[in-house]
Amino acid sequence: MASFDATAAANPGVRKLQPYQAGKPMDELQRELGLSHVVKLASNENPLGLSEKVRTALQGELSDLIRYPDANGFYLKSKLAELHQVGSDQITLGNGSNDVLEILARTFVSAEHEVVFSQHAFVVYPLVTQAIGAKGVSVPAKDYGHDLDAMAAAINERTKMVFIANPNNPTGTFLSTAEIKAFLDKVPEHVIVVLDEAYYEYVPEADRAPSVEWLQHYPNLVVSRTFSKAYGLAGLRAGYAVSSADIANLLNRIRQPFNVNSLSLKAAEVVLDDHDYLQRAIEVNAQGMQQLVEFCRSEGFNFIPSHGNFLTIEVGANAADIYQRLLHEGVIVRPVAGYELPNHLRVSIGLPEENQAFIDAMRNIR
Repeated sequence: MASFDATAAANPGVRKLQPYQAGKPMDELQRELGLSHVVKLASNENPLGLSEKVRTALQGELSDLIRYPDANGFYLKSKLAELHQVGSDQITLGNGSNDVLEILARTFVSAEHEVVFSQHAFVVYPLVTQAIGAKGVSVPAKDYGHDLDAMAAAINERTKMVFIANPNNPTGTFLSTAEIKAFLDKVPEHVIVVLDEAYYEYVPEADRAPSVEWLQHYPNLVVSRTFSKAYGLAGLRAGYAVSSADIANLLNRIRQPFNVNSLSLKAAEVVLDDHDYLQRAIEVNAQGMQQLVEFCRSEGFNFIPSHGNFLTIEVGANAADIYQRLLHEGVIVRPVAGYELPNHLRVSIGLPEENQAFIDAMRNIR
């Protein structure tokens, strides 16, 4: 029988890829170690559980699951357009904002182009760049965050896209409104700037950049958001981009039909009106952040000040070993050696008792 070399047949960029490593599932750890109770602080999920308004709304959707979803997401796009004071034709929906980031790159970037992003930034940026076969330009970080001056200097005639995560995952670093605005003023018109604001809601309102308003002045700007974090819909996968209508029109040409399912569409639509849930999520996150920061300070751990719903802690050269030992304590966090942070662990903010479980486990290990 003739053999088929699938690896040789794959696109060159794909051959060099490593699969995205998600946070370890709780039931997997329970099966592996026979644990009855596990705390997961690995994937920056909202610890509050599903909004009750969403839970009720989803019950009403179950009978229609034999039908395809609304491919255009009319009601959710209308709700988002009203929220951001833009046209519905400026919204692109995605299967999480991760989907939107991939669509953006695949729409505008080709193998002859370059994509600029920061060291220690979200792993999807280099992954999708490599899959396309384009050249990724990773700019060394400044204080674990984006060095926008250096990123601007890295732009050349081959640059097609720049990714900026604000706040940044996995470091939690934050760029001010003035810093981003100054950067946008430097970027040539042929370069698309993707401002990834997955953790936007955790930033105090006074510090949030008016990024969507900037679309009027920067037609090459795209803002992406998600329902996976503060809105608590990580398992349903819903995200979106706001851009010019021209960009959105192009994105929708390659967006997969029905890329956001019926339950996700309804949940996202409903949770946008659940202001109490969002406020509670922000408050729980602030309290939990303080809980972990106080632990780090009391135990002498350095950490990267964070504006997200996680804290990246420097635990030393044996970070990988500490991660494994935490698993045996029933606590899942996130190693970030793949982000060139081999001495750090990223810890999501949980409920007070979940944060305390991590603190107790760390003290047991020490």
